[in-house]
Amino acid sequence: MPAKRSKKRWVAKVTTDSTHPPRGLFTKKASTIARSLASKSVSPKGPGSGMRMLTYLINRGGRGLSASRRAELQRAKRLLSQRIVKQRASQQKKRAA
Repeated sequence: MPAKRSKKRWVAKVTTDSTHPPRGLFTKKASTIARSLASKSVSPKGPGSGMRMLTYLINRGGRGLSASRRAELQRAKRLLSQRIVKQRASQQKKRAA
């Protein structure tokens, strides 16, 4: 006998203390999203934490995201990735000096 599926989704229970995005952030432009997720006030553990949150949002959004919103979030991901690469390069320069 198959188990009954709950109407509630497990994702609703997921909480995190590693990132603190402002309300409505993910409805803004990609550059604003990337800049905000890279800041220490939103992602105290660094932009990598913001990247994980953005990826999680895209993956869990599934069919609920419109094509234009998904494209904007993917663009934000690329911008944030570029910021992470630049940050790592500058950290390596500091270590080498």
